[in-house]
Parts: sequence; C-alpha cells; structure tokens
Amino acid sequence: MIHISPSVLGADLMRLGEEIELVERLGLAWLHIDNMDGHFVPNISFGPDAVAAIRRKTKLFLDVHLMLSDPRRYIAEYARAGADLITVHAEIEDDVEDLLREIAALGVKTGLSIKPGTPPEAIGRLLPLCDLVLVMTVEPGFGGQSLREDCLQKLPVLRRMIDASGRDIFLEVDGGIKMDNAHRVVEAGANVLVTGTGLFHAADPAAFVAALHGLQEDKRCAR
Repeated sequence: MIHISPSVLGADLMRLGEEIELVERLGLAWLHIDNMDGHFVPNISFGPDAVAAIRRKTKLFLDVHLMLSDPRRYIAEYARAGADLITVHAEIEDDVEDLLREIAALGVKTGLSIKPGTPPEAIGRLLPLCDLVLVMTVEPGFGGQSLREDCLQKLPVLRRMIDASGRDIFLEVDGGIKMDNAHRVVEAGANVLVTGTGLFHAADPAAFVAALHGLQEDKRCAR
C-alpha cells in the first residue's frame, strides 16, 4: 500500500488548520513535519511546540523528520508533543544506533534518513532498529526543489535490503515528488511518498491524491 505523507513545509502556514483539514478530507492518514535547526541544514522550521499544536488539531499519524545536528536533546520533547514517528539522520555526529533505541524506548516509531550523498549500504546494520527509512531526493533544507534522479538508484538497493531483513519497514522518499516522476519512485520500491508543494499547490488536490494511489494498482498490474 502506498502512503502519502503531505509535508507541512509546502502548506500555506497562514492557513495551516485549513490545510490539515484538507489532508483529512482527502482521506490521508499521515502528515510530514520537517524540523530544521539552521545548522544541520541551512534553514529553520518548526519545533516541538509546533508539533504539539498540530497534534491538538488532528489525529493524523505525525511523521516527524528531525534535520538537527543534535536530535538527542529534543527527542523526548517531540515524543511528548505527539510525534508518532521520529526520523533522525544517519549523518549526524552521534551514536545513531543508541539514538534509535532511545526513540523506541519513548514508545515512538523510529526512522532513519539518508541525504543524497550517503549510500544505502551505510545504514544496513541499523535496519533492525528502523520502522522507516527515508531517502532524501534533494539536499534537505528547502521545499519546492526538483527531484534528483540519481537518488532513485538507492531505492531498489534499499528495497532488497529491507526485504532481506524480514522486517516490515516503510521506505519513504522526500524531495521533488510530482506526478511526472512519482511512478518511478514507486516502481523503484518506495511505499511512502512525501509531497508538499505537489499536493498543497495542486489545482485539484483530490485528483493528485487519486493519481498517486493509482500507482500501486499500476505496479500490481505490471507484475
């Protein structure tokens, strides 16, 4: 099953409550929240208080992506704020294995992300600790970028690694997903699509969502 995780970064923040209601009306279950510190990535966005405010508004599955140099300082706050899943980056200067265990101990699902320059093999040993792997198909920090085609080559590799692990791990992709490339992302093995401007700026968001969901059926028919 394909899950769509609309990114708050692509929403109209002056109308965020209405944008969240739109996601719910579209029948979606996930919401992606990017949290940036201006150090790990060159931008600043949101924080635990924003996650808590969103949690008060909705029962959506909150897919919280921490683009922070030192996420360990904040993971308990994000868990208390209502995050359902917390994703950290493989590239941080910390004991990522221990950090994933700490997230799980908080009763939150664990995610691990890799930037465009990080090979899939770098996280192989950590898969037993992951509920989700996130592949960035842009350099993280800003919404509205174009998908890097070279990053798609990682997806079949990760799909094989996940299947070999015997665990039910989500494979998520974030960065520049639009209707003209989403089919390649799904064909390569992803089952969670993060889309911000692609959905919130769509002329017909319902048609956009229906088209993305239709990719799963297209994939079945191609087998």
